[in-house]
Amino acid sequence: MHIVGARPNFVKAAPVVAALERRGAEQSVLHTGQHYDDRMSAVFFRDLGLPRPDADLGVGSGTHAEQTAALMVGLEKEFTERRPGTVVVYGDVNSTVAAALVAAKLGVPVAHVEAGLRSFDMTMPEEVNRRVTDQLSDLCFATSPEAVGHLAAEGVPVGRVHLVGNPMIDTLLANLDRFDTGALRERTGLPESYVAATLHRPANVDRPETVARLVAAVHEVADGIDVVMPVHPRGRAAFAAAGLGDHPRVHLLEPLGYIDFVALVRGGSAVVTDSGGVQEETTILGVPCLTLRPNTERPVTITHGTNRLVSEAELPELPGLVAKAAAEAPAERAVPPLWDGRAGERIASVLCGEVGDH
Repeated sequence: MHIVGARPNFVKAAPVVAALERRGAEQSVLHTGQHYDDRMSAVFFRDLGLPRPDADLGVGSGTHAEQTAALMVGLEKEFTERRPGTVVVYGDVNSTVAAALVAAKLGVPVAHVEAGLRSFDMTMPEEVNRRVTDQLSDLCFATSPEAVGHLAAEGVPVGRVHLVGNPMIDTLLANLDRFDTGALRERTGLPESYVAATLHRPANVDRPETVARLVAAVHEVADGIDVVMPVHPRGRAAFAAAGLGDHPRVHLLEPLGYIDFVALVRGGSAVVTDSGGVQEETTILGVPCLTLRPNTERPVTITHGTNRLVSEAELPELPGLVAKAAAEAPAERAVPPLWDGRAGERIASVLCGEVGDH
């Protein structure tokens, strides 16, 4: 049983579900409803060809405690009734840790896709979720060598850990021909040259003073080049209150589906983000990426990719950093190990007990 609840989960699950389908494995998909409106959820199922969920808990939003508690109650009922042989969880959202906790207490094996990522910043809810999930998982599927090292340092037995590559990159490579920036530009009236932006993490959108500084920096960037930003529901009110859309060269969009969003990123001169997944996608697409965070759980995107961290203290420098990144042709880079479009196959091989290249 695959547990998905938020946009990044869907992108990671799609190649695993497809690879298991090719093997004739009996599987089901449970959507927790953590992301619940069409633009944040259903459009991803359509874009990625995921099967209709066998169940949808519809938990919606709430505080971390409220949401995680509701998830655990709903998941316990589903696991007890459906009796899955293995529960597969993805990423680091509340659905991930809730499913791991419930499955572990019911004695159901847990497989964690994207295990071992660490920012070492315990103020991030995702970091708490990642650490707890990995301790409860019987199979830890790692996307990068340093993730394997983190798991070893935390005492996870080596037999549980498999370096498989990155299933999010499987999805990206499988859909390259569908990311049509020109068609998106025509449909939405976007400018020819732009910087794509996406910001939603609590550290960036929950404090008005931080939002105000971010908006000021984005407006300065827009003085030199148009900025196109799909606005995540999590930060919409805060950005509106700070006047993000008041600059004539800042173009705010509703949330985009997977195909349209990656088309937007692919066509950008640069990307400004705080998203983990975007750091990975730009690494493969060769688009310069500026990540507005003091740390990243994906350092391979810096050593092998196009990514650069920008701390809050460096925000005044953002316009210059964007201009420099946009002006420089991407250097030749080594693709991170096993980011070759076959991670889903490797994961399915392990789940089905086959001898594979993992």
